[in-house]
This record gives sequence, C-alpha cells and structure tokens, in this order.
Amino acid sequence: MTRLGLSDTIAAIATAPGSAGVGIVRVSGPEALSIADGVFRGRRRPSATRGGRFLFGQLVAGDGEVLDEGLCLVFRAPRSYTGEDVAELQTHGSPAVLGQVLARLLELGSRPARPGEFTQRAYLAGRLDLAQAEAVLGLVNAGTDTARRQASLGLSGALGERVERVAAHVTRTLAAIQALLDYPEEGVPEEDRDAPLTAAAAELEALVGTARAGQVATRGARLALIGPPNAGKSSLLNALLGFERSIVTPIPGTTRDYLEANLSLAGMPVTLVDTAGIRETEDTVEAAGVRQAVSLARSADLVLALEDGSLPREALPAELPGDARVLRVRTKSDLPAAWTDRGTLAVSAVTGEGLPELREAIHAALIGDAARGEAWLTTERQADAARRALSHVRAARLLSDELAGYELEEALRSLAELTGRDVGEDVVDAVFRNFCVGK
Repeated sequence: MTRLGLSDTIAAIATAPGSAGVGIVRVSGPEALSIADGVFRGRRRPSATRGGRFLFGQLVAGDGEVLDEGLCLVFRAPRSYTGEDVAELQTHGSPAVLGQVLARLLELGSRPARPGEFTQRAYLAGRLDLAQAEAVLGLVNAGTDTARRQASLGLSGALGERVERVAAHVTRTLAAIQALLDYPEEGVPEEDRDAPLTAAAAELEALVGTARAGQVATRGARLALIGPPNAGKSSLLNALLGFERSIVTPIPGTTRDYLEANLSLAGMPVTLVDTAGIRETEDTVEAAGVRQAVSLARSADLVLALEDGSLPREALPAELPGDARVLRVRTKSDLPAAWTDRGTLAVSAVTGEGLPELREAIHAALIGDAARGEAWLTTERQADAARRALSHVRAARLLSDELAGYELEEALRSLAELTGRDVGEDVVDAVFRNFCVGK
C-alpha cells in the first residue's frame, strides 16, 4: 500500500473470531465518521462528536433493523491509532452481529481492510516506525512474559532509541569527514573519529548480540534431547513438563521416532524434542531413528546431550553441533555416580535434583548476555540491517578518512532500514502481510 492508498476508508472486525463478551468493528479513513453515522444511532452522531469521546446507542442495519446495542468510540485525526479519523463500534461479541455491522459499513462506502492495514497506516502516518509496527505483531502473538516484555519495549520505541544513539555517533564522524572537503588541511580530530566509531561499533555489537535471543523469545526455541539409549531423555522430558508425556521403560531403544512437547521454560516458549537413543545398530527402524536424532540435533537451537552418570562414560556423537549450542547433562544423579565432570549439569528426573539449575542454564544458553540489555532485535529483517550497519562501521574504522565516508553513509542507510525510515514498499508490505485482518 502506498501513501496514495490513504484516500479511502477501510473497515474490519478487530477482535478474534468466535463468540465473546465484547466484539469490536473498526473503521478508519477520511469518511470513517460519516460512514459510522449510517450504522450507529444514538443521541449524537459520530461525525458531530469530538475526538476522545464515546457514545451509547444502537447498531442498525440498512432497513432500520436493530442489530445490537453498543458503544461508538470516536477518534479524530491525527490523534488516533492510524492518524486518521477512526470509529470503533463495540457490540456483544456475536459473530453474527459483528458480521452484520461490518457488512453495513461496507455498504456505506468503506472497503475491507487488508491484513495489518490499520497498523500500516499508523506507520505511513508517522505514528510508528517499522520496528514498532513489528512489535505490535509481537505483542499480539506473545505467548510468554519474555515475548510480551520485549514487544512492549519495542512498541515504546526503545529499539528506535538504541538505533538513534548509534546513528548519532556515525553522523558525528561522517560530518567531520565531510568537513574535510572544505578544510582538508585540518584533518578529522581524534575525538570526532575514533571515539564515536568505537562507541557505535560497541553498541551495534551488543544489539546484534540480542538477535538470537529476540527471535527465540518471539518464535520459541527447539531443544533436542540427545544421548544413548536409557540415558534418561524421556524421563527428563517428563520431569520438565511436570507430567508423563513420553513412555519410559528400562528397555533400551524404546523411543524409535521423535516426540515433541511444548512448554514455557524460563519465560520462553520451548519445544522439547525427545529423540531415539544414539548407538550403533543393525535394526533398520532404530537406525533410521538414530539418523533422525542427529539431524534434529543439528537443526535445534540448543542440544541437551544426556549421559547416564551411573554407567561408564561414552563419547558423544561427532556429528553434534559445536559446544556453544550444547549443554552436557549428567542424568540419574540419585544413583551412585560412576563418573563426575565439572562441565556437566547433574540432574535427577526422579528426585528433581538439578532441574532448577538446568532451567537456568537453558535460559542462559538461549538468551545469554541479552537478558541484561535493552530492547532486542526480534526479526531477521532487523538483525540483517544491524549486521550490515556493524560491517560498514567496522570497515570505516580501518579506512582513510576519504574512503570511510562511503562506509558511514551505508551504515546510516542500514540503520534507517532497521527502523523503516528508508525502506522499499516491498519490505513494508512483507512486514504487514504477517498481521491479522483488523490490526
């Protein structure tokens, strides 16, 4: 949608499908209030009401039939979510009522809103930057408190503030370099060259470091439980869940296929994947399960590599990912230990020993230092723009003043893409395509 598309008026049901106590139909655009006049009947017409007021009355069909009683909230441009005139019609949350109210608004001249179009209009009107708009979607989809907190920070503009701090450092050096054109004999003072770029690089490195945590908090993480047969994978999965989800027997090789279970772990949405025990086998079905287990481990966000602490130690499969994505866990700590290792976490699915420490270790491995930071990067689009900005700043620090200017201009362009101040319509459309209709 381009800025030219703001000349029409849009309408949509803004609440989730299904029956509820309250439902909302939203209409926004230059004719929003006059169109609302045609469906809302009260002591005062919406078009004759000041912004920030609400009216009580009846919602009526084209033939005058009363559809429901409800409220009409009136917002005047530019003091509305979209920056346009907006009317929100609140009724009982009956799908039939909401459908009839929307149909009447469309009859009166509005058109159906596209997914995310209300928020897209807020972005085009300058009410939100693109990172804030993405935070709106994150808040709508937040399934855990960590995701909610990050979406709220993003919506508040905290991410944009971090980006602007970086941009200020870069701009300071770029301005000094450009001054060389007028005063080449002066050179760029060290305080306008090294210090700002050092600060910009440090800030960007910290920001890029939040990308994995931000995406995990938003989309969730996959944790693969890997180990030999009877290492306690299924027992640990059940213990973390708090109920018996996976079958546990003393017979090695019980798990042939993988099993998934979802839970909130340390405030993050996590999918635990219980896999087949890894060992050499001539059983065709079990061998397929072993190959699948290794494949799942390589694609997981984090691997819990389980080893039975009551038996002699075995080597882990060479195909597992690097140590940065592996937590080594010594299971069955309630039994006499056959070995110990400071590099492993001792747990018992029977007594619960070590489970709190394991949860903390998982959180640290997925979130890391980002947990102590400010707003995170929560989408791959944001992370890509931040990485490119960091690359350009690093390059500028190594180049002569004349060549560094180009890199700094590119860094500023990448930062502008991150917040949406300089981004193509195809990117904007791609962002809002993931929204639901009505938001």
